[in-house]
Amino acid sequence: MKIIVLAGGLSPERDVSLTSGAGICKTLLENGHQAYLLDLYFGLENAPANLEDVFTLPGAGLEIAKNISTKEPDLEALKKSRPDQSDCMFGPNVIELCRMADITFVALHGSVGENGKLQAAFDLLGIKYTGCNSFGCALSMNKLVTKQIYKMSGVPTPRGTHLTKETKDLPLSELGYYLPLVVKPCENGSSIGVYICHTEEEYNHAVRESFEKNPDEELVIEPYIKGREFASAVIAGKALPLVEIIPKDGVFNYENKYQAGGAQEICPPVSIDEETQQRMMRAGEEAFAALRMDVYARADFIIDDEDGEFYSLEMNALPGMTAASLLPKAAKATGIEYNELCERIIEESMNARYR
Repeated sequence: MKIIVLAGGLSPERDVSLTSGAGICKTLLENGHQAYLLDLYFGLENAPANLEDVFTLPGAGLEIAKNISTKEPDLEALKKSRPDQSDCMFGPNVIELCRMADITFVALHGSVGENGKLQAAFDLLGIKYTGCNSFGCALSMNKLVTKQIYKMSGVPTPRGTHLTKETKDLPLSELGYYLPLVVKPCENGSSIGVYICHTEEEYNHAVRESFEKNPDEELVIEPYIKGREFASAVIAGKALPLVEIIPKDGVFNYENKYQAGGAQEICPPVSIDEETQQRMMRAGEEAFAALRMDVYARADFIIDDEDGEFYSLEMNALPGMTAASLLPKAAKATGIEYNELCERIIEESMNARYR
């Protein structure tokens, strides 16, 4: 197959995406496909006169991938570095190449790549793509909407509320919430912009800094739960074995997720009994269905140290696909190697929408 692996983009998670995309592209080449790694935002300047030749270019576009930084990318600097200075999210030749491909493997994380907008555009343009449909992406990307749907569907989730720029100055007593709290953006991933607040000063700083970065942002506020974190990957509605995550400094933040040795990940877990594992896996499947998702996703859970109950924190429509990511680790525990996982995602995407 001719496959465009679409990664990067104008997203706080672009570095993670490029690393995922590079691993996917290399694997697809090894599997015998004609694959090319393409940045959604920067596209391909100086493309061959015959665009079809892109699929056989030496290097397959892999030069755009770099090691993941432990810091968020500077999106304003990225905008200024784009040669055509266009405000279009699609870089040069992106649409044309995706339409030429037999399928576009979406390796994007966050922003327009994961909130359903890209998928909706591809639906309108007749471009075949991997991963979740546009509606499931849109619902799962918004943490407040996800929480509301979970409550209606019986998926265990922490109570929570939201703040806008109009309500950001309301005292916690009026909101009915008390410290310690977690403050996080409605639509960011990779733990970007997440604050754990133990004092009122920390809470005020978190809210102020969040709205300074993005005045139109909505924030989710929920009680801080101290506990153990788990990931439940789901493919075609069926949960894979759980992965337990033990961060080196107690918080599974951006740095710990993407730097070597940042966390210990155990699959399947040994710290919880089989019954609890099965219940959590069923909850992951129920969350997947409630959010109208298809193909694959990953639900993140926490078990409260105090009462032993588990809660679903969020759902990821496009979970990380580096070789060290949680989804490939869960797949490997069932005997699915990374190269087989990439093929399975393509197959399930075709089955979900195009056959």
